Amino acid sequence: MLHFKKQIVTDESMRPVAVLIDYQDWQKIEELLEAYELQEKEKVNLSKYAGVINLTVDPLEYQQQVRDEWN
Repeated sequence: MLHFKKQIVTDESMRPVAVLIDYQDWQKIEELLEAYELQEKEKVNLSKYAGVINLTVDPLEYQQQVRDEWN
């Protein structure tokens, strides 16, 4: 874990309400978050599965049939 110099700001009841960090640290955090988001998008690319399943029944008809079984 990266350690950043931070200052916790509290209200009159000493409850934390904000955290102050250096701008350079904020930029580093933004870079890390952006890299993580790009990595997650690559993991969840479902387009490679498009058209893989050949259905024999219309999905909406099947859904209605299964719901009718519940009654």
